[in-house]
This record gives sequence, C-alpha cells and structure tokens, in this order.
Amino acid sequence: MFAFIARQPILDKSKSVFAYELLFRDGKAGAYPEHNEEKAKYISEHFHPLGLDDISGEKTSFITFSSDTLISRFPTTLNPESVVVELADPTDNTSGLFEACQHIKQMGFKLAIDDPMMVGATHDIFPLIDIVKVDVTKTRFETIEKHIPRYHDANVQLVAEQVDTQDNFSTCVDLGFDFFQGYFFSQPEARILRQLPASKMNIVDLMGESSNNNFNIERISHIIERDATLSFLLLKFINNPTINKRYKITSLKHALNYMGEVEIKKFIALLSLTNLGDDKPLEIIHMSLVRAKFFDLLAERRGIKNNPPISFLVGLFSLLEGLLDQSMTDILKQLPLSDEVNDALLGKNLELNSYMTLVRAFESALWMNVIKQAKVLNIDQKQLHMLYNQAIVWGNGVRSAISSHYPRATA
Repeated sequence: MFAFIARQPILDKSKSVFAYELLFRDGKAGAYPEHNEEKAKYISEHFHPLGLDDISGEKTSFITFSSDTLISRFPTTLNPESVVVELADPTDNTSGLFEACQHIKQMGFKLAIDDPMMVGATHDIFPLIDIVKVDVTKTRFETIEKHIPRYHDANVQLVAEQVDTQDNFSTCVDLGFDFFQGYFFSQPEARILRQLPASKMNIVDLMGESSNNNFNIERISHIIERDATLSFLLLKFINNPTINKRYKITSLKHALNYMGEVEIKKFIALLSLTNLGDDKPLEIIHMSLVRAKFFDLLAERRGIKNNPPISFLVGLFSLLEGLLDQSMTDILKQLPLSDEVNDALLGKNLELNSYMTLVRAFESALWMNVIKQAKVLNIDQKQLHMLYNQAIVWGNGVRSAISSHYPRATA
C-alpha cells in the first residue's frame, strides 16, 4: 500500500497504455521503498494509501527494486501477472542477486533493466531479462539500430524512454522498439491552423455551456438530445460507481436535480472533451481527467468555490493542444469558453499556474517542485499526495466508463 507515488505511462505502438512505471518518493531513485512496520502502519492510518489496482487500474505496473530488496525483502503480496520487476542496477554483482532473480522468475515475474548504452548483453544477468529500457536521449540512434536485432533475437522486448515528441515516437517505432515511455502522446503532431469540423459543433456548444455563468437546462438538453451517443455517454458517466453509488440517473433533468448545476457543468465539459479528441490516444483524455479532478480538489482545499467550476475546466482542457494539434491561442479563438477560463489556459491566472506546475511535478516525479508548490499554496505536501491519489482513482473510474466507447488512436 502506497501513499507517496507517481506514475508514468508506457504505451504500445498503437498508443494504448501497456503499463505504468511507478516512482516512489520514499525510495532511492524512485525504487520500491523500504518501509518498516511502524512507518507502514502510520501511512495506512493517516494517508489512505493506494493499492496497485488503484494506481494502475487494470494495467501492468513496472516497479524498480534495489538488490537488497530482491535478495532478502521481496514483497510476497505482488502479483506476477500484473507486475514487472525492474532491477535498480543490472551491473550489481552482489552475492545472491542472480539466484534471487532466478527465484523471482520462477515465481512468474518478468524482469526488466534500464540499459541506456545497450550493453546489457554482456552482463551475467542478461539471460534472465525479458524487457530492456533504453533512454533515447542518451543513446545515439545509430547505436540503437546496430544493437536492436540481437535483443529481438534473444526475445527481449524494448522500451524507449524519454520519448517526448511525436517525431521521436515515429523514429523509435521505425527502429523496432515495442513500447514507449514519455509524454509524446500529449504533444501536437503538427500545428495546423484549421477550423474544427462541422460535426463537432454540438461538442463546441457543450464546452461553451460548461463555462457559462448562466445555466440553461433546456438548451443543454436540446444539444445532447441531437446526438444519441452524447445522451448515452452522459448517463453512463453519471451512473459510474466512482461518481454516483446511490441513485440510478435516467435523464439530464433528473441528474440536475440530484447533482446540482456545478457538477452537471463538469460532466458536460467532460463529455465534450472525450468526443472532441476521439482520434487521439485515450491516455491523453485520462491525463486530462486526473488533472481536472486534481485542480478541483486543490481549489476546494484552498476554499475557492466557482460556478462555473473554473479549476476543473482548466485542468480538463489543459491538454487541448495535443488533442487538436493546434496552439492554445488558435484553439481558444474557436471555442466559446469564458474569458476567465481562456485567461487561465493562456497562463494568466497565478493560482491556476501553481496548480499546473504542481500537476506536472507529480506526472514527472519532480518531488522538489512538489515541495516548492506546497509552500506557495500553503498545503502540506503529504496532503497534496492524498489529493493527487484521489484524482487518480477518480480518473481511473471515469476512464473505465468511456473506454469501451472510445476508438483506438490513429498511429
């Protein structure tokens, strides 16, 4: 059970999430932390820690372990079907490490190593390795191209790390990598000044209503009723157990009576976003969901209550550049969002700028930035972890509601 953690997605060639790498704040270089029983009990009592299912959903988890942990304190509760064991240092010759790795393999776990220079085949441990991760910012592409065939010949899968642009992703696919770690999928593929298609105008209208001070239930109902998919998805969202465990909602008006105006505005914004970027990887929507909930929880913690829910909307729409392959300035010219939302998305709101810096710190496990923003926002850093954990669980729940109706990304 974990309280202080970050996760980074690892995608396959179709840009679907294959796994999440988990990075632990209490562990050296993000490795699995060495908690004693007393500390583990304290965390459990004070911070509502997450389990692996909460963090990674139904996806695989990559977890790095120190040699000492692998040899003498490997956790017996982990499931080999959902966890890949990553060695902290493949060059470590600690006595007993090879035997420990053999035992872990016999238990059914896959083994992975970080090997930025692609020299792993010379290590004694290499015959046990299933997955090799290569930092493509540290290794020349010519070197990668030279060595990849011997890894494939050894039936070893390859993960390209630090893939932060669409061009890098395409290059790594061509080189023969199997998986890709980095935030390339949230970046624009090519910034093109173009109008949103007419087929999206219902969605654009909904986005405008979500940030409108005035709430016109008849107008919103009319927009949604024009599109059977929108009607279906709205009810599916609202009846998701993560959001609503008590009542079966049967119509938008019923939802308004049950949930209230502010919550409905959040959901029509969420509904519009998932339909606006339907040719993009689902993970960019998932990131947007987590950001939206995190910003909403931060605003609540700071005593800020807005109608419309500005913080939620800014988090939700913060990745529009990657969804629409345009600059934020050009996007906002086409969307009927309020001036307050527009200004925040353009970086003109100091409060929400802090939220943005903070969420990027969590996404990249930049713990010193978390500490800094905790001081700026006057929120205990451990409390920030709790809020981010809540946002992850919420995002996982909503993702499960939409995933079966969301097309696979165009590669």
